Amino acid sequence: MKKVLLTLSVFSVLALVSCKEDASSKVKSDNVAQAAERDEAGKQVPVMAFEETEHDFGTIEQGTPQETIFKFTNTGDAPLIITNATSSCGCTVPDPPKDPIAPGESGELLVKFNGSGQNQVTKTITVTANTEKGSEMLRIKAFVNPKGSAPVGPTSK
Repeated sequence: MKKVLLTLSVFSVLALVSCKEDASSKVKSDNVAQAAERDEAGKQVPVMAFEETEHDFGTIEQGTPQETIFKFTNTGDAPLIITNATSSCGCTVPDPPKDPIAPGESGELLVKFNGSGQNQVTKTITVTANTEKGSEMLRIKAFVNPKGSAPVGPTSK
């Protein structure tokens, strides 16, 4: 038992003595500079600023295809990359730009709606991008009258 305690004591002393080196002397200044540049670049993010986030088609006849364009500008300080755009149902199809949008540049997101449904219809489009929030929500809406019926909804725009 004494031999075990003595052995453990010797190893403990060796471990404490070997850790006395100055860790800051091992840090390379080049690595610190590179890390600072990388961290600063990581703070630069694109910002997707839309002219409007909701579009109202007004009153339409059922089955009448509709299209709108959501215009936006990258007001951030890094290239904007849209990775995905999905809608809340298959009747609405978003078509985002494929190429990155440079800072200060504008882009357009085309949204096609096939005119399905009845009465007041609202659909959402989720745009996934490399922004700080990660996604943006857009909405389209319309009052859909049944095919061949007299208009009963709000007046058309």
